Amino acid sequence: MLWLKAWHVIFMVTWFAGLFYLPRLFVYHADATDDISHARFVIMERKLFIIMTIGAVLTAIFGIWMLADYAWAAWHGSVWLMAKLVLVGALLVYHLYCLKIMREFRAGTAHHSHVFYRWINEIPALLLVAIVLLVVAKPF
Repeated sequence: MLWLKAWHVIFMVTWFAGLFYLPRLFVYHADATDDISHARFVIMERKLFIIMTIGAVLTAIFGIWMLADYAWAAWHGSVWLMAKLVLVGALLVYHLYCLKIMREFRAGTAHHSHVFYRWINEIPALLLVAIVLLVVAKPF
């Protein structure tokens, strides 16, 4: 079981690295004014999104595997686990929102300023803190 947990954490770190860095690329992309920079950011964002999606999928696979090994019925009443899964769902929505933004940049239709992207860059950090506190402290 500890091996599953280790792989879950490793891929979660990979996923979060992308979730932290992709919006930072959006900040720089929003400030880019030349075609060469635009093309470079489109490539960087696409490659990072692929890596972070692999991290997300493998995080989910190992997480579901752990749930199955722990016997879902035994964990079903755990409020902290349900709260964690809701927050992970919010992360997935954020991940898909990043895909939408990435496609807007690629199409040249992104309309937000760098300030907007600086603010949304904070969302995964807040979710990470909440998820880690729930998993480690199991407050309820």
